[in-house]
Amino acid sequence: MIYLIGIVLAFVLIAIFARPEMRGCRWRADRSRDRDGASFYRCAACGAEDYTANGKPPKRCLRNASG
Repeated sequence: MIYLIGIVLAFVLIAIFARPEMRGCRWRADRSRDRDGASFYRCAACGAEDYTANGKPPKRCLRNASG
């Protein structure tokens, strides 16, 4: 019985802490959208998009960035 409670508790904790809004940005390069020497990146977690001039992923999360 105690094992069953432990398993249920584990699944509940995973569901709480695995929500997309709890994860940090995970930037993925899309070289087909690069332009004028700037590299295009899209976040796999929140969908934010950004260009960088240095070819490296952005260092900030853009999830709550406005416009």
